Amino acid sequence: MSDLQQKQITNTAKITDRFPIPPEGRILAIDPGTRRVGVAVCDPLRVTTRPVETIQRRSWKALLARITTLVRDFDAVAVVVGLPLESNGEESEMSLEARSIARKLSLSLEIPVLLQDERVTSYEAKRRLWEQGTSLADTRKLVDSEAAAIILEDFLAALNLPSA
Repeated sequence: MSDLQQKQITNTAKITDRFPIPPEGRILAIDPGTRRVGVAVCDPLRVTTRPVETIQRRSWKALLARITTLVRDFDAVAVVVGLPLESNGEESEMSLEARSIARKLSLSLEIPVLLQDERVTSYEAKRRLWEQGTSLADTRKLVDSEAAAIILEDFLAALNLPSA
């Protein structure tokens, strides 16, 4: 089984989506962390992704306000939240936090909110930034939004997998 097939969209009964994902339109992805939240977005046809920003996490209210603004500014039709899993696929304490963020977003936004396996995205983001020649100081600033872009790439790839 390929890494892509293992990293399927995670959407359990713990989060109920009230809306289907439209076939086109921008999707916003977030890489949740305890101190910082990375944000990325795709183009309306879902061909390319790009890092947007890193939000310093101060309070839930401030985080929700910023994500709501980004959803509106980009006219996003869905939000994908990275779900940090252990290497064996089991959930961790941070998984519960990601689920909590996704649940709160799904209750606050009138668009679908889904979870996406985000195993090793931070390592992959650091590798990409290093290969681009990004300085260590800049890598620290950019790694969260780059990880969000990888989460979104994985989500889009899984979304486009042919049905078995």
